[in-house]
Order: sequence, then C-alpha cells, then structure tokens
Amino acid sequence: MKINQKDIASGILLVLVAVVGAYLNMDHALGSARRMGPGYMPLLVFMLQGGIGTLVLLIGLFNGPDPMEKWSGVDSKSLAAAIIGGVIAWQLSSRLFGEFFTTGYNGMGFGMLIGFLIMCWAKGWRLMGFVCASLCVFALLLEKGGLVAATIGTVVMASFADVEHHKKPLGVAGMTIFLVALCWWIFIKQLDIRVAVWPQF
Repeated sequence: MKINQKDIASGILLVLVAVVGAYLNMDHALGSARRMGPGYMPLLVFMLQGGIGTLVLLIGLFNGPDPMEKWSGVDSKSLAAAIIGGVIAWQLSSRLFGEFFTTGYNGMGFGMLIGFLIMCWAKGWRLMGFVCASLCVFALLLEKGGLVAATIGTVVMASFADVEHHKKPLGVAGMTIFLVALCWWIFIKQLDIRVAVWPQF
C-alpha cells in the first residue's frame, strides 16, 4: 500500500467538515426538490463533500508516497492564534455587538471569520484562510445585508487569497457583477427562494 499523506489528510478534513455541517444543518427544514427548504441545498452540498472526501481518502491509500511538508513556526503559531482568537471573538461577539450575534450561529460565524483572518497571517494558510473567510462573510451578511451585499462581500474577500487579483481590480469587479446577476437569476427568479435581495436594516 502506497500512502499519500496529503490526500488522506485532505479526505479526513473534507469528511469531518461535511459531518459537522450536516449536523448543524439539522435545525433547518429540508423541503423537497421542487420546493426547497433552507436546509435542502446545504445538506446536498455536505453529502457531495462527504462523498468527495471519502473518494479522496480512498485514493490516498494507493497513490503515494507524497509526504506532507513540515510546518514552519509561523504556520503552527498562526493556526494556534486563529483557534484562540476565533473562540475569543465568538464568546465576546454577543457582548460587544448585541442581539444579532446571540441568534442562531451568527456569533460562531463571526468567531470563525476572525479565526480565518488571523490564519492568513501565515503565507501557507493564506489561500485557504481567505476562501473560508469569504464563506463566513456570505453567511453573516445574507440575513441582514441581502443577497447582493453577501455576494459582493464574498467575492471581494475571496479575491484577497491571490496576489494576482490585486493587480486586476476590473476582473474582480466583473466577476462580482456576473455572480450577483447569476445568483439573483438562479435563486430569486428561478427557484423563488425567499431571501432578501437588498439590505434589511
């Protein structure tokens, strides 16, 4: 058996995130394929992610060897700081910012956002940190900020993951406009999902 450490670690991480996400999604109504509830698409995504993670894990048992690179001191310290900072931000969010962060998982989402941004301090974590932070921005902005603000925030935050995007602001702006229009057309116009399009303050 030729083990690929990177694929095995990636597969375990994907499956773990899928299981936790599916568990947290249990509070939402699923509905049906014809009339989707708020929990339908997330559950579908978590199931697909779990399947992909299992596939990556199984392939990792036979396509090695590809050992994982050793972590630098900055990588380890930034990961530890991200976990500590995220937990502190989660616990303080309701006291500092009020009611919005005491309902649902908003406080946890804020803590995760802060944690992922701290993780970006290390160059090795920057790509994953900004992409995950962009998902937190979407989740935090969707309810009060609406679909347009959430999509814009997501694309802008994700664009920080690659230095090349800093040199192409028009490309980021074009992608933002395209994704706002696409999300509106699919989720609001076609699927008639009841979510605010514009800010609700």
